[in-house]
Order: sequence, then C-alpha cells, then structure tokens
Amino acid sequence: LEEAAFQLQQIFRIDISIALNILGIESMRAGHCRVAFTCFKLAADRGYSKAQFNVGLCYEHGRGTEKDLEKAGFYYCQAASSRHPMAQYRYARYLLQHGPGSLQDRHHKAVALLEQAAGAGITEAQAYLGVFYMRGLQPQEKRGLKYLLQAANSGDAQSRFHVGVCYEQGLGVQQNLAEALRHYRQSAAAGNRQARDRLRA
Repeated sequence: LEEAAFQLQQIFRIDISIALNILGIESMRAGHCRVAFTCFKLAADRGYSKAQFNVGLCYEHGRGTEKDLEKAGFYYCQAASSRHPMAQYRYARYLLQHGPGSLQDRHHKAVALLEQAAGAGITEAQAYLGVFYMRGLQPQEKRGLKYLLQAANSGDAQSRFHVGVCYEQGLGVQQNLAEALRHYRQSAAAGNRQARDRLRA
C-alpha cells in the first residue's frame, strides 16, 4: 500500500509539472511572460526537465525575469543532466562561452554534450559541431563534414553551404566541383546568401 501511495505521489507530481509547463507555454504565447516564467519555475523546481529548459531560456533572453546567463546555465545544466537534447546543446554553448572552470574541462564537457545532442537529432548541435571540428585547433575534417551533412540533410542551409565549401576545397572529402555546385545550388535555393555569392563567383 505504501508503494502504491508513493507511485501515485510521483505520478501526481509529474502531472502537475506537465500542467504547469503547458500553462507556461500558453502564457508565453499570449504575451504574459511573467506568468509563464512563474509556471516554468514551479515545474522546474519539481525536477521537470522541459520546464528547466524553459526557465533557462527565460533567463537567457530576459523573458518574464531579469536576464541572467549564470542562472540560465544552471537550469540548462539541470535539464541536460536529464538528457534533454536541446538543453544539452544550450548548456554546451554556455560552457564554451561563459562557463566556470578551466577552458580544457569546459571544452571537453561541452563537446560530449554537443555529441549527445547531435546524436539525438538536434540540427543546431550538428551544425555547431561540424564547424567546430572544421575550424578547431586540430581540425578533424572528416568528422566535421559528417556533422555538416547531418545538419544539411535536416534542412540547415548554412551547413549545406559549408558542405559545398568542403567539396570545393577538398576538406574531409575528395575535391569535386560538380558536387560543390550541387550543394551551393541547394543552399542558395533555401535562401543562403553566401551560397548565391559563391555561385556567382
């Protein structure tokens, strides 16, 4: 009986968190940012990862509360530890730009989080990793191209442009101008100005 009561409590806690998070989303859509932040915060403090991510967004962008990157990082970290893919991406970006600790530790942790987020299909993480591996201190071009292709295949026009550059310059792949043109055309058709400029050149 005690076990059943405990299970019911857990379900009730989760259901309230889900309801609060939904109420927060609806409030944000209606332009009631302070109400939204309060709902997100209540659900986040109950351990609901989607709400923790939303609180992070509120702090990062100053919606419904004062802008505070440190607090945004804290809530992204909480959600990322529950394997929330977009939070993993955001927390990795936070670590690389603002995070505490040594640069090497932050760098190592951020890359691991970006890899997880990219593996979960987060296009932004794939694109970020692609450029990161291409431009790093020790470039890993094949690895970078792999992530750029993933992001490009998810519809990211900027990554499609970068794939074209890889084919044009032979970065991580054998040089192939026809393939470069194909990628530039696709990127340009999706509205990428750099790709249009490159095609003119």
